[in-house]
Amino acid sequence: MAINATTPQEAEARRTVTELFAFIEAQGQGDYIGEAVSQLQHSVQAGVLAQQAGADDEVVLGALLHDVGRFIPAAEKMESMIAEDGTNVGKASHEILGERYLRQLGFSENICQLVGAHVMAKRYLTGVSKAYYNGLSKSSKMTLKFQGGPFDEDQVNAAQQDPLLEAKLAVRRWDDQAKDPEMYTPPLSSFGEMAVQSLLRSRSQTVS
Repeated sequence: MAINATTPQEAEARRTVTELFAFIEAQGQGDYIGEAVSQLQHSVQAGVLAQQAGADDEVVLGALLHDVGRFIPAAEKMESMIAEDGTNVGKASHEILGERYLRQLGFSENICQLVGAHVMAKRYLTGVSKAYYNGLSKSSKMTLKFQGGPFDEDQVNAAQQDPLLEAKLAVRRWDDQAKDPEMYTPPLSSFGEMAVQSLLRSRSQTVS
């Protein structure tokens, strides 16, 4: 059932999404750890790739927001991952921070888990496919070392029990592909209504 556009719940959801997107816009203009796109371009490209694949709104938002832990104010307190050559390759555990942040805002459990799992999915895929590892960018291979490395057989078997595994792997693959400096991307705001409606649905289920 549609929620009346004048309700306090919708107004609050819109404020939440506006603030969330403002964090991404403000912090996303910087370099994306050695890639040819900005952090903002990378995030939006991941969301667009999910849409093009016909994913549902929750998976699209999981892809769009997969790096949100890099953008929020709390990220400034996180330890940086420094490669052997001194290169800063990102913030440690940003996926966990992002998952917790979105859960606090009231986003659905599926979206939160997708955001929290994109590093896990990378470790899974490198554990089951040498070709996948070989296809990673240099910076992604460097961060893998800090993230625990490829899954072993026991970890792979455990991950395969997760009903969200395929969606998590899909978000990871879009994450890998979303580094194209030539790809047209719409503004982040084009995902605003989707985020608002998703947040409203999730919050209404929480209080019902």
